[in-house]
Amino acid sequence: MEIVVIGGGPAGRSAAMEAAALGEEVKLIEKDKVGGKCLHQGCMVVCGLNDIAKFHLDSQNFQDLGITDQVPQIDFSKVTQGVRETTTKIKKVLEYETKSTGAEIIKGEANIHEKSVKVGEEEISYDKLIISTGSRANIPPIKGVEHGITYAEIPYLEKIPENLLVIGSGVIATEFANIFSSLGSKVKVFCRNQFLPKLDPDIKSYILKNLLKNVEIEEKSSMEEITTKGLRTTEDTWEGEVLLATGLTPNSEIAEGMVEIGDRNQIIVNSEMKTSNPNIYAAGDVIGGVSNTPISRMEGVIAARNACGFSSTMDYSWIPYSISLYYDVSFLGQPQDMEAGTVGTIPGSAGPGSFWRTLDGRTGLTKVAVDVEKGKIKGIASISPSSRTNMSYMAKMIRDGYKTHDFDDFMEVHPSTDAVYKMLRFFGKYG
Repeated sequence: MEIVVIGGGPAGRSAAMEAAALGEEVKLIEKDKVGGKCLHQGCMVVCGLNDIAKFHLDSQNFQDLGITDQVPQIDFSKVTQGVRETTTKIKKVLEYETKSTGAEIIKGEANIHEKSVKVGEEEISYDKLIISTGSRANIPPIKGVEHGITYAEIPYLEKIPENLLVIGSGVIATEFANIFSSLGSKVKVFCRNQFLPKLDPDIKSYILKNLLKNVEIEEKSSMEEITTKGLRTTEDTWEGEVLLATGLTPNSEIAEGMVEIGDRNQIIVNSEMKTSNPNIYAAGDVIGGVSNTPISRMEGVIAARNACGFSSTMDYSWIPYSISLYYDVSFLGQPQDMEAGTVGTIPGSAGPGSFWRTLDGRTGLTKVAVDVEKGKIKGIASISPSSRTNMSYMAKMIRDGYKTHDFDDFMEVHPSTDAVYKMLRFFGKYG
């Protein structure tokens, strides 16, 4: 069977490798860079910049404690150059990894036809097609919007903006507000409605008080115009670089006329990642779900399995989420779940990554909600240096039916900054 995958981001690569592992002939078409937005413009760029931001904050803290006598100066052009060089190296690793499964990578822009895809002058036939063309920055209908920048321009900035005006209220806005405020920018975030509306109130409060304490947040703000000098709202005028962090738009144009497309530009799929065309599947940001790399990877795997004739469905329950700040902010469940049943909170522990924050009380926070009678875990949110890794295992445990009493004999590696297991052990013993 001939499987063609369009898009070399997390969903497309996972689909191509899965289909190749299942013994099918696979061609992966990528018009730009393997790794997609996640590697070259999103998650990994944030990781690189956040490492520098943490180093800068730690340097300031050590100076305040009298441990060191200076805060290093940062050459931001070298930072972004290093980010680009690192992601390029990772791209080569991903290409090698993909090819090692037997999938062929073809560079070029694809045009879809019934039973074939054309790349330049080459026409490639397919039995099944998987579309994983990702997404791009959503551009809001604001006058002068062309004067703003998006996450795509961040890896090419030469200097840290003196004033950064962020339009947005979600994860992207939060992460870049944190990075640039940590590096010395005066940052102001403008939200059309609420800031981080899907986050538990206690976790949001900790973020605002301890992790974004140098960031001004303007909720329910109405943006009138972006100019070459800054931003004008109905309330005032602000000078600075304007960063648009207003969500994502699926890159579904390639499939117009071939599959059903929704009102948000997303390709419509079922739980098997199958589109309205029986020979076409779609996965990742292009289907308009939550922009989350692990989700995209799993969607790609599900699409590949079904395209290859192995029935599989996507399970969106208990998916771990995170926000990259000075500490990782990770959570399972919805805000309403965090208020259900019995709720407990505990400060973060001193340990790797948080020891030198003990003196100012900024070691993080963990919150757990459980049904004490049934031992059922309702929701978890944790702010700590290790929460991102721990939360992924917690998601697996909850999906597999673990209850609070199952943590009675749990033994963590010491020292650890995670408090989730302490909370669950407590509820399991004492309820």
